[in-house]
Amino acid sequence: MIRVAGLSVTYGAVRALRDVSFEAPTGQITTVIGANGAGKTTLLRSISGLARAEGSIRLDERELLGMATEDVARLGVAHVPEGRGVIAELTVEENLRLGTLASKVPLAESLASQYAQFPALERRRRNYAATLSGGERQMLAMARALIARPSVLLLDEPSLGLAPQVTAETMRTIAQLCASESLTVILVEQNAKSALRIAHDAVVLHLGQVAAAGPSREIAADPELRRYYLGVAS
Repeated sequence: MIRVAGLSVTYGAVRALRDVSFEAPTGQITTVIGANGAGKTTLLRSISGLARAEGSIRLDERELLGMATEDVARLGVAHVPEGRGVIAELTVEENLRLGTLASKVPLAESLASQYAQFPALERRRRNYAATLSGGERQMLAMARALIARPSVLLLDEPSLGLAPQVTAETMRTIAQLCASESLTVILVEQNAKSALRIAHDAVVLHLGQVAAAGPSREIAADPELRRYYLGVAS
């Protein structure tokens, strides 16, 4: 479980996050939604150690704040940043191999597990990442994060730039991975409808603060939240 308590992040005179608190239960999807500039990406960067923050972020009983990013990753926290983050000049398999550098699982076994999960990547394993479609790049980014067998998966805008059908497929994959791997998933999304459809719980950020939090069905059904924070018509 990830427990965030009293989290605040300041960039110069700008307060990006202010006293943010919520829990992301083990084996469930917690989606963080809100408008651009709400602090969603900063939240994920704080959890993975990429942003300096005040407060507390605990993985079970282990405090993550103050730890180096690589040490957070070694504890089983995988971060898929906005924009996929794959290396276009490397092949699919070379990108995946990068994800195994800190893994104790044999390389062949690691690759086989991800090719079984994402068959399209196996078919294109010798292709350069630059030649992949947007949906395939998203698959590759997730596979590279999952190949180290994390317990926590942080996803930042996985639907960004994808066609509606590909977005739906990506969300189904995230839901299936959460269920089959017992992953704790924190899903940052601007596409509120898609995120709420697969999430167990939701946190609505507005100007760096928690505007609402609770079961995703309740958040999705609240007309005020839909109108003012989620950009969804009632």
